[in-house]
Amino acid sequence: MTKKRRNLFCARILCASILFSLAAPVSAEETASAVSVEAPEYVLMEPETGTVILEKDKDVPRSPASVTKVMTLLLIFEEIEKGNLKLDDTVITSAHAKSMGGSQVFLEEGETQTVETMIKCIVIASGNDASVAMAEHIAGSEPEFVNAMNKKAQALGMKNTHFVDCCGLTDSDDHYTTAYDIALMSRELIRKYPEILNYSSVWMDTITHNTRQGSKEFGLSNTNRLIRTYEGCVGLKTGSTSKAKFCVSAVAKRKGITLIAVVMAAPDSRTRVKDASMLFDYGFAKCSLYTDENPGKLPDLKVIKGIKEKTTLTFGKTFRCLSTDGTTFDKIKKKLILPNEVKAPVKKGQKAGELVYYQENRELGRIPVIYAENVKKAGYLDRLKQTAEEFCL
Repeated sequence: MTKKRRNLFCARILCASILFSLAAPVSAEETASAVSVEAPEYVLMEPETGTVILEKDKDVPRSPASVTKVMTLLLIFEEIEKGNLKLDDTVITSAHAKSMGGSQVFLEEGETQTVETMIKCIVIASGNDASVAMAEHIAGSEPEFVNAMNKKAQALGMKNTHFVDCCGLTDSDDHYTTAYDIALMSRELIRKYPEILNYSSVWMDTITHNTRQGSKEFGLSNTNRLIRTYEGCVGLKTGSTSKAKFCVSAVAKRKGITLIAVVMAAPDSRTRVKDASMLFDYGFAKCSLYTDENPGKLPDLKVIKGIKEKTTLTFGKTFRCLSTDGTTFDKIKKKLILPNEVKAPVKKGQKAGELVYYQENRELGRIPVIYAENVKKAGYLDRLKQTAEEFCL
């Protein structure tokens, strides 16, 4: 290898290393100097891009305690979206649901509450009895609901997760997840169903128990102290047992950025709050998110030998770019890459080109431009009709 080629090779390796360091989350060693987190496992994630900003042992399985209920809530909101469940539907508490220990809202056997009330009981007061009542209402039994939880975990790419119950009360070694997997299901919940944050950000509320003994109010207090102590915190779910210690999947919003901080196995509730706050402080100080909701109008594309002469285009997704080094986004430039024409047939959703984003000649990323409609290949009669129309004109 000549000296010139060797220098070129080294330069390419150096550039690749720099690009990798920009994209990769901060390692545990680097984090130690950035934030002082006591918990053994944690993740700080930006949910719009799914970027992991900070992490330590993010894939180590542990008991999640009541953070399990993030998945329970996700399945509840999915059923509402499907039309199988309504907020004002009534749910009957079974003897099994009533028998749940740990954190509960003291539902009585045979007591009815609306779905919305049950959601409040689960997300605000971490009611194990409410979680089981909802699981039975949706799936017929808690085990069947747990099967659905595990299937959803697989679908979300939660590779190190297995659920045994729907509330996290179990001490079974077969009930486990990781900081990263919790971040994944939390991301899915708040992005698809952001209305959950309207419930998880409530500090105190009340429900009414209507039973054979009469009617009485019961106060709900949020188990997540970050709601009151950290500016911008809007959720999401805490958990604690002697086995799991103190866990939280917290969500906070500032400066147009949303962050998820997952802390597992903190020694006490105060440390859990401190660790999550430190992760948030780091993220909000370092992160900037650029989102282009209006990338511009796309031209029609000429189609050769199609039943239509042109096809419409659309953008395949919204462009988002996250900076984690404190830099801001300004003077963004865009370059549209499209062919002059395309041969039929054209399939809707197929990629036609790209829109590339630059900042100071550095590429930030790109989004696909796709066909917005199907255009079939013209047959003999189609071409004859087109010729006749052109002649008439």
